[in-house]
Amino acid sequence: MGGVRHAADILNFVGAAAETAVIDNVREYDPDLAQKILDEMFVFDNLMEVDDRGIQTILREVQSDSLVVALKGAQEEMREKIFRNMSQRAAEMLREDLESRGPVRLSEVEAEQKEILKVVRRLAEEGQLMLGGKGGDDAFV
Repeated sequence: MGGVRHAADILNFVGAAAETAVIDNVREYDPDLAQKILDEMFVFDNLMEVDDRGIQTILREVQSDSLVVALKGAQEEMREKIFRNMSQRAAEMLREDLESRGPVRLSEVEAEQKEILKVVRRLAEEGQLMLGGKGGDDAFV
């Protein structure tokens, strides 16, 4: 009951071990459903919750062309967070690329954002990045 969004909301508040177990079990039954749940659990705007060190880690893994397209659909706060975590020269170049780039289809923006989120999930699974919003064994005291 409640669908994919409800399942994602519930999994956002369980520990990493429980989340992994549930997603793995769903993936065995229906890989597409598991991916839909993952897509709802952590969306591009949630990168605002990642600390600066985490953003820097992500930026080292993402191509600048991909970042430009993804940021075309992002809030100004998100853009500023990205710019703050780059060298002044790199941030200025990215700003210029964003301004000079013409309109981009929403489907392209969403596709690039999903690709970046795949990188984020991989980094989180490797322990290089901590994603917020979880309870259980990921909580800090």
